[in-house]
Formats: sequence, C-alpha cells, structure tokens
Amino acid sequence: MEMEPFIEVKRVAILAHPKIQEAVLEAKQVAAFLEEHKVTTMVGLLNDEEILRRVKSEPLDILIVLGGDGTMLRAGHLSAPLRIPILGINLGHFGFLMEVRRHQWREFLPRLLEGTYWLEQRMTLCAEQWRSAERLGSWEVLNEVVVSRGQSVKAIKLTASVDGRYLTTYVADALIAATPTGSTAYALAAGGPILPPELRNILLVPVAPHLSLDRAIILAEGSTVSITVQSEHQAVFSVDGQAPIGITEDDRIDVHAGEHTILFVRFQDPGYFYRNLTPHMNQNPSTGNSR
Repeated sequence: MEMEPFIEVKRVAILAHPKIQEAVLEAKQVAAFLEEHKVTTMVGLLNDEEILRRVKSEPLDILIVLGGDGTMLRAGHLSAPLRIPILGINLGHFGFLMEVRRHQWREFLPRLLEGTYWLEQRMTLCAEQWRSAERLGSWEVLNEVVVSRGQSVKAIKLTASVDGRYLTTYVADALIAATPTGSTAYALAAGGPILPPELRNILLVPVAPHLSLDRAIILAEGSTVSITVQSEHQAVFSVDGQAPIGITEDDRIDVHAGEHTILFVRFQDPGYFYRNLTPHMNQNPSTGNSR
C-alpha cells in the first residue's frame, strides 16, 4: 500500500456536525488541546459557509471532523480537491469511516503531532449526466451514484455499457455504481460484495432486479460505465444520498474514476479494515441491538 509522506501539522481546521451538540462542544476542546501544542486552528460547523470558505482559501495541513460517516462524506467532498487529509472523530452511530472513537482523541492527537500516522488513499468517481450530445452536469462521488425509479412503484429499464460496449439490460428498482468506500454502504445493503478500500474499481449492483442479471459486477480499474434510461415513467439519480435529480428517457449517466483522491488519517496498521469488518457487521449500533 502506497504511503503519503509525513506532514508536519501546524494549521488545522476542526468541523463539527451542526446537529450533534456534543460534536460542537468537543470541537472546541480539540481546538484548545491543539493550540496548547502550538497548532493554529479554526473551528466551525460543517454547514457554516464562512468557515468552508476559509478552508478552501487558507493553507491547512489536516481537517478534523466530528460526527458520523455522513460527516466524513461531506468533509470528503470539501477536502478531496484540496488534498487535505481528514481525521474523523466518531460521535455518530456506525462510524465505519471514522478513525478515532469518542473520548479517545486525547490519546491519538499527540500521535498526529508526532507524525506516527499514515494516509489512506481512496478513489472518487465522476458522474456525468448526458442528454443527446449535451452534458447537463458533473458530480464528484465518494460512495455511490444511484439511478433509480422515482415515486412510481414501477421498476425502470436501464441499459449498461462498459467502455462503449453493451453489457446488459436491467429491469430493477435501481442500479448502483459504487466506489470501494461505497461498497460498505447502499451497495452492501443491496447484496453487493465488500471491496478493500485501496482498490480503484467500480462496483455495479442492481437493486431488486426482475428477470435480469442479479449479480454484482466489479469493473476493471479505469473502466467507464454508461447507464441509459429506457423507461418513459419517472426516473432519478442521486450522488452520495443527496437530493435526487430527475432524468428522462434516453438520458445517460456516465461514471468513471474521478480526478481526486480522498486522504484519511489512520493510526491503525493497514490491516485494520479486515480486522474491524466483523465487529462492524455484527454490532451495527443504528439497529439498537448492538451488544
């Protein structure tokens, strides 16, 4: 696994989930701790436009976020183009992407300042919406892009092509194109495989396929998948769980490897992913049944 060079931490932004009161209070304590160690900090909420503007315009070494996996995704959209590494402190439910558990940051932040960490690189995707020869928009994807039926209960018909060659036609509720990071999110719930985070492949997973290919497909690194809507009734697509965007018949969604890479700060050894996999699967706290 390729390691990024050590970064001396001198300037840090600390962003808290705006709806978790504990995150806001903890962020201030993290800032006070770092400032005692001669680190310049800026503190704010993840939805504060002023602090986001400063993150984009001022030089930073590390971005620390407090919340859950959704917080990490939002921070990833912010930091990936800037190549600012992210350290996640888990104050949410699942915390699959987070590195430090709540109340443990005092143990780990000295290691950050000492440089005893490594940076995990995770790919992004680029999703483009095409109508005839016109590109209507482009989006960066950290987890997945989902092409699905809208409010109608009818399944949609989708054709999928890989690198310009026809693959198959789906009649399904949706088709997911996910990163390895997203393989543990919606794609996993739809029955897809779990991919190691260092891979750079696209995972295709149909949701509730009817008399269609019902197996997930892992595309070769560097491939582009094109998903074309063949249904007259309403269809939508969504990026990383954001608000759905309407699409019409014959619209095409092209998905390929993105330009940017997300950098996550890790203190555990590179084998952490497999070691933590079973505990995460068996003790999902969002169900209320964790032991």
